Amino acid sequence: MTQGALSFSEPGFSGPSDLHLHSDHSDGTESPAEVVRAAHAHGIRTLALTDHDRTTGWAEAGEAAAALGMTFLPGIELSSRHEWRSVHVLGYLFDPDEPQLVAETERIRLDRVGRAERIVRSIARDYDLSWADVLAQTTPDATVGRPHIADALVARGIVADRTAAFAGILHPRSGYYEPHYAPDPLTAVRLITRAGGVAVIAHPVTAGRDRMLPVPYLERLIAEGLGGFEVDHRENTEDGKRMLRDISARHDLIITGSSDYHGAGKPNRPGENTTSDEMVARIIDRATGTPPRFP
Repeated sequence: MTQGALSFSEPGFSGPSDLHLHSDHSDGTESPAEVVRAAHAHGIRTLALTDHDRTTGWAEAGEAAAALGMTFLPGIELSSRHEWRSVHVLGYLFDPDEPQLVAETERIRLDRVGRAERIVRSIARDYDLSWADVLAQTTPDATVGRPHIADALVARGIVADRTAAFAGILHPRSGYYEPHYAPDPLTAVRLITRAGGVAVIAHPVTAGRDRMLPVPYLERLIAEGLGGFEVDHRENTEDGKRMLRDISARHDLIITGSSDYHGAGKPNRPGENTTSDEMVARIIDRATGTPPRFP
């Protein structure tokens, strides 16, 4: 689908813009409509719902945004992995029915559930936790993952909150960690761009240069169609932000800022970082898969 006349200057567009929020269709704690209302209450007027590896919340979020006079950019946060690094690729305004993307997200989700079951079996050897406890923390549309295990640990009184769960029992060095399938970032970027979307690497510099993708690899991603980086995010380091801004300036890339809101699952609040009107315009102008939903 070609954008045609749809553009940033379309009547009804409004900011501020937060382009990274999660609902209970992945690991957030609120419905898509509740996420939209929370964003609106925090002053956001343009938002993207970017649930992990699924698009099932788009319709509800789009309707809620329209009712509040907000602009909605359908999105996703696609899981990928480079060596030991977990790399999340945000995708905006792509065709959700593109066959290869549909097949890959289904594979990721199915393996994520199997991984969660393996983790719970391991934890259950040492703690009073069952798979039923975890399912009780999910909604019918959600893909079960580690955040739901964390919520089950909280509900059972084993840990105080999600933060404690991830710092302890669910930490990769705890002995309970299990990997799950994810494509490499190059594949993720190709899938999103092939589906007419705009690919942006989420929170790329959260733990310093040892965790950051090597610059030569970033250059390969850019050559394959990477649209930009989520620079303004509470977990990115200041040194990392400066480096990403330098790379973005050299390659004329899109720079976003977002909250990564998860409802009660994280302290992040809508609008704590936002994306400029200019960068939202570039995303809309570049995408060809699905149009934004204006009020």
